[in-house]
Amino acid sequence: MSEIKKVFSHRLRQARTMAKLSLRELSDAIGNLVSYNALSKYEKGEMMPSGEVLAALASVLRQPADYFFRAFRVELAGINFRKRVKLSVTEQSAIVEKAKDFFERYTEIEQLVNCTIPYKHPFAANEVVRNEDEAEQAALALRDKKKWNLGDDPLPNVHELLELKGIKVHEAKTTDNAFDGFSGTANGSPVVVIAAWLNDNLPRKRMTEVHELAHIVLDIPGDIPLRETERIVSRFAEAFLLPADSFRKMFGENRQTISLGELVQIKSYFGVSIMAIMKRAEQLGMISRPVYERFCIIANQQGWRREGEPGDKQYSGNESHSRFRQLVFRAVGEGVISTSRGAAFLQIGLDEFRGEFQQLFA
Repeated sequence: MSEIKKVFSHRLRQARTMAKLSLRELSDAIGNLVSYNALSKYEKGEMMPSGEVLAALASVLRQPADYFFRAFRVELAGINFRKRVKLSVTEQSAIVEKAKDFFERYTEIEQLVNCTIPYKHPFAANEVVRNEDEAEQAALALRDKKKWNLGDDPLPNVHELLELKGIKVHEAKTTDNAFDGFSGTANGSPVVVIAAWLNDNLPRKRMTEVHELAHIVLDIPGDIPLRETERIVSRFAEAFLLPADSFRKMFGENRQTISLGELVQIKSYFGVSIMAIMKRAEQLGMISRPVYERFCIIANQQGWRREGEPGDKQYSGNESHSRFRQLVFRAVGEGVISTSRGAAFLQIGLDEFRGEFQQLFA
């Protein structure tokens, strides 16, 4: 198989998977210009399409024509969808391929402008985490000045923090709310994939981001049961977003009652859910187990888990990061790539790219 056929076959299969189309559905979508058998041969590298068929494929699959000949590739590994998540195989495959496509573009633009942020693992090889107490200590250590030097204040932007520590983040556009995120590696470097719908609930998005961070930084032995592993990861995430000292000062000790208005204010300050706040207070002995259980009964009666909590829209923090976009603009500005290629990297039209780019001087 020639190299061009190999590249094209991979890209066609990837684009079709991202579009969640079968070979028959793709054939129908291009007006049966070629049969699904011919499309199968394209994907096997046995045939190449005519210019007319290529244009039709690019249009239906919403990709520029040069996408199908992009040779740069990354491989995703270590991906684990949570067992409780009920996603179809088609939806899982689409999410993975869209993530792979993004990380390919991101990694390539980093290399083109020679601006890669290397990931440095914050813990030593012998720092194993086997239980929730050790997860608590790991979260505290990661915030310490000897590691990430974050102090005890609320984290203003978790997405940005991950990117600046060499962990690339992709926001997956999916309408399936059963998916919230996963972590893995792209060509050996850690990556996180977060559902874009979480932008409607930033406290939940932040908790999901840190949950995936835990999977990256914690060395949890493989003999730990899955349920216990998730408890360890959750404890790390809660301790990382709600550091004990600053949380104690705001929440107070030995609370028997607490108002909803107070919880909403704490939620707005730390950028975490009320459910997580109350769980954290119970973990640290600031409320008793019976108080926490009474709270859970009220939360369930109010449908907070299903319908959202009070104050979900009140947290006004920023949970986005534009490093990838900035690097593309930089590459075009420095003449490393053309304007049209910059638009292809961002997957937007040429006019839209020029409108955003607006070079100030040459």
